[in-house]
Amino acid sequence: MKIAFLDKAAHPYLKSALTLAGHEVDELDHLTRPDVLKSLPLYDGLMIRSRLNIDQELLEAVGPDFKFVARWGVGTDHIDLDFAKEKGITVFNSPEGSKHTVAEHTVGMMLMLLNHLGRADRQIRDGGWIRRGNVGTELGSLTVGLIGYGNMGQMTARRLSGFGCRVITHDKFRENYGDEYAEAVSLEELQREADVVSLHIFLEGNHYYVNNDWIDAFAKPFYLINTARGLAVNTEHLVAGMESGKVLGAALDVHEYEEMSFVHLDPTQLPAPFQYLRDSENTVLTPHIAGWSAEAEEGHAKTLFGKIMSAFGSVT
Repeated sequence: MKIAFLDKAAHPYLKSALTLAGHEVDELDHLTRPDVLKSLPLYDGLMIRSRLNIDQELLEAVGPDFKFVARWGVGTDHIDLDFAKEKGITVFNSPEGSKHTVAEHTVGMMLMLLNHLGRADRQIRDGGWIRRGNVGTELGSLTVGLIGYGNMGQMTARRLSGFGCRVITHDKFRENYGDEYAEAVSLEELQREADVVSLHIFLEGNHYYVNNDWIDAFAKPFYLINTARGLAVNTEHLVAGMESGKVLGAALDVHEYEEMSFVHLDPTQLPAPFQYLRDSENTVLTPHIAGWSAEAEEGHAKTLFGKIMSAFGSVT
């Protein structure tokens, strides 16, 4: 096959492995979208990250024998999945590649919130020495609710098992998914029992999943962690929940106001809800890095290679 890389691959394994397997790989990350559209009829498959929208216009530009789109990473909200299916184009992604990294980042954010680590660090840097005001809460004394129980949710539950906390999960797209690490429950039970809630969901079908009604349905104040997609959380509604005391704190690796490519965000130019989060002592904010590690980059490459070769040829 002839395969175009529309984004620069962060790890060389994928290009090398595909080439060794007999395929031709061209790097088109330097091309503008109009030039990409002109080039597409030459290719059988694409590797993309998030530089371009893989929309109907782009998918109509491919040749009649075009086979697949390989999404390096997790989210596919910038790919027209329905139109791809209609055209018989296979779409791969690679959540398996970063599931361990995301899980560790998620648990790290929980510990930062519960033990005020970010706040205490900033206070000491500013010359403070506040002990009583930074008394923490043991994770083992709490119930953690995971929304979504795919790759990321499952790996997070495994890591939480060592803390002794109760872990419950709700996944509206799965059946019979509870295991030794997490108990499957209804959304209503999760909202009744959880002290900490972590999102592990795709954006498709979950735009503004966290909103006023969702927050108000919780029986007790809770902490919110989001390492999934920024637009799954209505930031204005989250801030309202924090102001009311219903949300005790928020740890956000992803943000509603990110560009589609996720590579740029100017905090100083964002709306008032984000400024509240910047100023709050009860937030932990990171720049969409939960899935980034040296191990994860190689993991994405190996996952995509395996899926491409499984579908369109034997691994050699």
